[in-house]
Amino acid sequence: MDKFWAEIVDFARETANHVGTRLLPDFRQVQASQKDDGSLVTQADRWADEAIRDAISAHFPSHGILSEEGQHEFPDTEWCWVIDPLDGTTNFTRGIPIWGISLGLLYHGTPVFGYVHFPPIGQSFHGFWYGESGLTGLPLGAFMNQFPIHSSPDELSSNHFFNLCSRSVSFLQQPFPCKIRMLGVASYNFITVATGAVLGGVEATPKIWDIAGAWVIVQAAGGIWVPLESEPIFPLEVGKDYSQRKFPTLVASNSELVNLFKPFLKIE
Repeated sequence: MDKFWAEIVDFARETANHVGTRLLPDFRQVQASQKDDGSLVTQADRWADEAIRDAISAHFPSHGILSEEGQHEFPDTEWCWVIDPLDGTTNFTRGIPIWGISLGLLYHGTPVFGYVHFPPIGQSFHGFWYGESGLTGLPLGAFMNQFPIHSSPDELSSNHFFNLCSRSVSFLQQPFPCKIRMLGVASYNFITVATGAVLGGVEATPKIWDIAGAWVIVQAAGGIWVPLESEPIFPLEVGKDYSQRKFPTLVASNSELVNLFKPFLKIE
């Protein structure tokens, strides 16, 4: 790994670990308020967002930042970090130990590096993915706690898992061919496909900060990312406000499963 990418990985790891450690004492202890879009926010979200933005500005002053609790317009910079300072705020406030910190690094509007850290369960994920960014020289692969991960090669069965969010329940036709799991964190729903734990997942209303880091990790691990709208997600558009933009998404562990899952979804 060259010096630039080693620096990126070290920065993401150190920043996410620092923020996660500071958030753990607030786990289950803070009150949430409701934002205009119906999602919850706490003082912990706001502190984490500011801490990550400050760290990026100090280490990479030429990089842009798009964050859930801060700047929502995509900047005109070569590199941009998209951050979710606390993915899974409802879990965080209710005492369910699946919540995380998500960082995605975009090159000309397309994610090429993702880092997602889940402090209560001790799992950290990162990955590199060229996609259609035009970038070369990345150290390709996806990892959990520094060990390589890959999506499952298994065939579909009723004993395998499929993840979804509560807003996605109405998407599914029944009977569904897998066991359904609802974990409460968009990035974790997607990343469990990368680890091989589940065969697929669907999210009805994820925002750009929910998906930027996981988008890289899923595909670097061999998974398939399928937008459920005709408009492509990336590259992001300079000057566009992404605060209200939703990106319905299907993920699957391989391309064959995409065609098996799609007939069970009510949207295209």
